[in-house]
Amino acid sequence: MKRYTALVQGKSFCFYMLMGLVFLLLAGCSGGATAGQNDNEGAKSAATSGDKTQPRIVATTVAITEITDALGLDLAGKPTSMKVLPDRYKDVPDVGNPMSPDMEKVMSLKPTDVLSVTTLKYDLEPKFKDLKINTEFMNFESLANMQKEIQKLGDTFDKAEKAKEINGALDAKVAEIQQKIKGKKSPKVLILLGVPGSYLVATEHSYIGDLVKIAGGTNVVQGEKVEFIAHNTEALQQSNPDIILRAAHGMPDEVVKMFDEEFKTNDIWKHFNAVKNGHVYDLPEPLFGTTGNLAANSALDELVKMLYPSN
Repeated sequence: MKRYTALVQGKSFCFYMLMGLVFLLLAGCSGGATAGQNDNEGAKSAATSGDKTQPRIVATTVAITEITDALGLDLAGKPTSMKVLPDRYKDVPDVGNPMSPDMEKVMSLKPTDVLSVTTLKYDLEPKFKDLKINTEFMNFESLANMQKEIQKLGDTFDKAEKAKEINGALDAKVAEIQQKIKGKKSPKVLILLGVPGSYLVATEHSYIGDLVKIAGGTNVVQGEKVEFIAHNTEALQQSNPDIILRAAHGMPDEVVKMFDEEFKTNDIWKHFNAVKNGHVYDLPEPLFGTTGNLAANSALDELVKMLYPSN
């Protein structure tokens, strides 16, 4: 949509400032590229048992921690989070916020592998490279990409069969959803990503946008190459979505209140068919993270209920 692209270019400074905030929030909620080789001799000697190197893995996001748990992998370090992490890791040392890990703490754990996500690569890769820490930035920006990363982890750490099992369950859910929506008219969907103080529009290249596509929805924003764009309510109203999905991240309660106030005070929203028909839904963060996670099966089930409310 040309009007969306023109809007982003016209407000580039504010947009990129906001995008910076969004990407800080994204991974705090979720093919890897190597950031550097760890030549720390202490790490190598501490991680070696006999002739076989025992991995010392540091997971820096909640989503990665949940996946390593599902694979049956032990960790040397885990992210600091208010969210409940797997019991397996209750005694594992914290390494700080996913967006800004405590590098001294990470180094002290003598890791063989540090796992982060591609949405944080731009900010974190230089820091890990400087310390020569072997870091994998995992792509969780779509369900298919997450599945590739799960299999890669399984192949790397001798958990290939378990990885196939996890991915098999995800494949089965996608097939189930496709069968369930077969023959149904594809609803037009607008996805709003709220952060404290503002919101963006999610394209089909975002993780939630990918789930909507799998569930049979058509994103009203087409032709973009990025995950999120700035909003223009007049242009959005002209797209006339059947469904509006509101994802609240960072401070969910505050963002939901912001959305409620926006929809109440901005008169243009009452002209949206989705609003007129009561088809506006808030996406609960535990299910709908901004990067891929193992809640995908439940998220897809909930999406089908939202996208096809009359069925």
